Amino acid sequence: MAAYEAANKGEPNVAGAGASKSQPGTVAALVASYYRSSEYLNLKPITQRTYRSTIEPFREQHGDKAVLKVKREHVKAIIAKLANRPAVANNWLKSIKILMRHAVETGMRPDDPTIGLRKLRTGSSGYRTWTEAEIEKFYEKHPTGSRARLALDLMLYTGQRRADVVRMGRQHIRDGILTLRQSKTGTEVEIPLHPVLQASLEALPTKNMTFLLTEYGKPFATAGFGNWFRDRVTEAGLPEGLSAHGLRKAACRRLAEAGCTGPQIMAISGHKNLKEVQTYIQAADCLGLAREALKKQVAADEMRTKIVKPAGEV
Repeated sequence: MAAYEAANKGEPNVAGAGASKSQPGTVAALVASYYRSSEYLNLKPITQRTYRSTIEPFREQHGDKAVLKVKREHVKAIIAKLANRPAVANNWLKSIKILMRHAVETGMRPDDPTIGLRKLRTGSSGYRTWTEAEIEKFYEKHPTGSRARLALDLMLYTGQRRADVVRMGRQHIRDGILTLRQSKTGTEVEIPLHPVLQASLEALPTKNMTFLLTEYGKPFATAGFGNWFRDRVTEAGLPEGLSAHGLRKAACRRLAEAGCTGPQIMAISGHKNLKEVQTYIQAADCLGLAREALKKQVAADEMRTKIVKPAGEV
């Protein structure tokens, strides 16, 4: 009945249909309370969906347990069961931390049992960054004028997430500047169009408002775009593991290699944390230092060859 009344009022049933049946003091009641909190409601929709993707499985498995009885060793045991999937385990730990913090804030328990618990090492730096050779191979298969080429150019020359790339259209461009408010963070970015991207856009039919459309002439859903782009990567004969997000990282790498500063890269990518882009700058600096070192070594070798004269005939 609560869900029915909420629907009549146009209110989202964020707590789930079974929230009203949750026993007070249980994990299920805690989850329902968190979904009603300003902390959750003020999140971007895409972030809410991400959080719910791990909170809901946690509630299904442990919803009947008392929040007061959740101990540190219980949380560690839950995470340990996911140790073979460290990225998933870390997402669960993050969600449990959020819920336990909310439990303390609302008086459901006096302390937070997750304080001090650390994430598992994943042994990965995340999505793999595309190399220049891989980008060139993709270009060879998908020439200018194709949807695949446009998709890659949009990601590579704007540095945006796929959720924002699928929304891009002519309404976002004025006087050669692409202006977009990012769906995840709300950050507004203003990106001058690169000549390569400009050429890809000029190859589009002028009647299209949204740049990337499905074969049915409709805008892509974020997940659908990811699957479609993965197929285009396979068509190009590229290895598994290359993703749309890897092109966002490649865009940052290129900017760093061009000598851009952290704030300059952030102005395009929309990153809010300088630490996130500093890795690209450090990698570019190391590459530049290595190239300079090689030049000096080659020059020294050439000088040594000139000084040492060949031995005379015996």
